[in-house]
Amino acid sequence: MIKSILLVEDNPDDEELTMIAFRKSNMVNEVIVARDGVEALDYLFGAGPYAGRDTNVMPTVILLDLKLPKIDGLEVLKRVRENQRTRRVPVVILTSSKEQEDILKSYDYGANSYIRKPVNFPQFVEAAQNLGLYWLMLNEQSP
Repeated sequence: MIKSILLVEDNPDDEELTMIAFRKSNMVNEVIVARDGVEALDYLFGAGPYAGRDTNVMPTVILLDLKLPKIDGLEVLKRVRENQRTRRVPVVILTSSKEQEDILKSYDYGANSYIRKPVNFPQFVEAAQNLGLYWLMLNEQSP
C-alpha cells in the first residue's frame, strides 16, 4: 500500500520548507498539496478538480494548517471527522498558532496531534522527520 501525505498549507514558504524538510529526512512518500480548505475537501471527497479520483484511497496522514483561505482548518477537520470514509484518517494540526482556543478546538474536533511549526529550519527538519517516522512507519492505521 502506498503511504501518502496530504499537506494542507496556504503559505508557499511553509510548503517549500516542509517539502525540503521531507527530502532532507529521506522521506519518499507521495505528498499531495492542497493550498486551501476547499481544495483539501475536494481531494478527500473526489469533487471539483479531483472528480473521478478513487476516494477509497486515502492519505496515510493529513497535515493541516489552521489559518486557511476559503474554508479554515478547523472546518476541514470537522468535515473530515463527520464523514464515514475519512473519519479515521489521522489528522495532525501543523500550524504557527499558539492560541489555546485553537488547540482546544482542534482536539474537540478530533485532531490526533497538534504541532506548532518550529521557527528555525533545523527544528523544522527534525519535526518533519519525526512526523514521517511516527505517522508513516510506526502508527498502525485503521483498516
